[in-house]
Amino acid sequence: MFRTAGPLWEIAARSAIVYVALFVAMRLAGKREIGQMTVFDLVLILLIANAVQNAMVGSDVSVQGGIVAALTLLAVNVIVAFVRLRSPFMERLFEGHPVVLVERGRFVAPHLRRTGVDEDDILMAMREHGLDELKDVELAVLETDGSISIIPTSSPPLRSPRRRARAIRKHG
Repeated sequence: MFRTAGPLWEIAARSAIVYVALFVAMRLAGKREIGQMTVFDLVLILLIANAVQNAMVGSDVSVQGGIVAALTLLAVNVIVAFVRLRSPFMERLFEGHPVVLVERGRFVAPHLRRTGVDEDDILMAMREHGLDELKDVELAVLETDGSISIIPTSSPPLRSPRRRARAIRKHG
């Protein structure tokens, strides 16, 4: 139980590599994969966790090996959060940027295709905001966390919606 099968630094290195690989894979999967978790997503996460366990600890089943793997994952996560908060470039790299999906009651088709969001996703978000018709949406934005923000045409903007859409579109 307390005997390690190999050096603890190897478990730490394997764990850090798995963290980075999964991070890149999830980032490439897109924002919507993260924003709306379904039962299928939960099953996938559980299966991935099981699949990468051996990649992190190898044949080691010791308590120390598990603790080192867990602490390494936590440490890498803290480092990523620290770097992301200190650098706007790294924040964009790690999180991406918001993308306009609907502007002035019309779908922005190229953005829908690029982000993998379909019209039904937007209609669901509209209903969550109490809106029934697309013409009532001034702006719908896919946020960096995968959620869809809706700004109705009836809401008084804090600043010009065109300028806000332009600023978001510049990054989208």
